Amino acid sequence: MFECPNCNGKDLGKIGTQQYYCWNCFIELSVYENELMVHQVESDGSLSSLDDLFTEDERKIQW
Repeated sequence: MFECPNCNGKDLGKIGTQQYYCWNCFIELSVYENELMVHQVESDGSLSSLDDLFTEDERKIQW
């Protein structure tokens, strides 16, 4: 398993195929070609990208 790039926590729950949720900082993570796409879940259930807050290296998955 990998760590959350935001809080470095390992308390991740699987919510779908290649989709995870961090229970420490409440963000959604999607895996695409060994890179994470990071999203904030809005109050209406939509997702806002947080990818621009992290470098490409921070979003690389270290299995």
